Amino acid sequence: MKTNKISIIGAGFVGSTTAFALMNDNIASEIVIVDINKEKAEGEAMDLYQGNVFVSPVKIIAGDYPDTKDSDIVIITAGLAQKPGETRLDLVNRNIEIYKQLIPSIVEYNPDAILLVVSNPVDILTQVTYELSGFPAHRVIGSGTVLDTARFQSALSKKFGVDARNIQANIIGEHGDSEIATWSLTTIAGLTIEQYCENMGIEFDQSMADEITQDVKTAAYEIINRKGYTNYAVALAITRIVKAILRDENSILTVSSLLDGAYGITGVYTSVPTVVGRVGTKNNVEVPYSSSEVDALRDSAELLRNIIENSNL
Repeated sequence: MKTNKISIIGAGFVGSTTAFALMNDNIASEIVIVDINKEKAEGEAMDLYQGNVFVSPVKIIAGDYPDTKDSDIVIITAGLAQKPGETRLDLVNRNIEIYKQLIPSIVEYNPDAILLVVSNPVDILTQVTYELSGFPAHRVIGSGTVLDTARFQSALSKKFGVDARNIQANIIGEHGDSEIATWSLTTIAGLTIEQYCENMGIEFDQSMADEITQDVKTAAYEIINRKGYTNYAVALAITRIVKAILRDENSILTVSSLLDGAYGITGVYTSVPTVVGRVGTKNNVEVPYSSSEVDALRDSAELLRNIIENSNL
């Protein structure tokens, strides 16, 4: 019988919550948690395993890289957070040194796995993983703006009182300050935002759009200011990507993938609508966004390219 083995590198807030989300969604038959702090990984695995009776059977262990052997997907949540006064390039260079150690270890035991990078800055670290692993680009994926897109849909849901699942909206580009809310093709029940608001007697203008966009961009900061970290929504976003892969759903998600000409961008990992299935990413979907949104996407990609070119990779 085919089993689905998932390994998680990093047992911090995101890694451990991801293991919990995967366990609850009955996706994996085996979950391996690896962390430099072995006792932390062991504690998380023990805690999760003791809830096994309440879900479908799943083997959960803490281990080291050899225990990840033959994983279908390896989820990478390990990495350092940005320090006060530290630039993104400083953070990138510190995390590159960590990735130079862990990526070869992952590849050694999982030459056929799909690598799903979650650590921030995710687009850059996904490109670093691609370069260090030697894997084909379709098997190296970043969580990208899947969570940002959900935040955008949730913000619109709250503003207009509509189920978020009935809203079509995307955040594209960098998972970060240069991300783009694609208002030009945002719809509710097939109606543009302007049409929906006119039908419902809601006053909508550019200032409202700007306010919602800013709320989405700063959502993580607002959570971190209150509790110190984010973990629940990102774990659910990761679970969504994992399901699309293991179930070969061919779902269109705004994961971070290596663009090869889409929107006039080549050789940079960034987020655009992308078909995701059992082989990883299949192809980018070149959606006809407005010219200003495409220009902003290209600017965002160049920002990421410049950071990579100036890094210690």
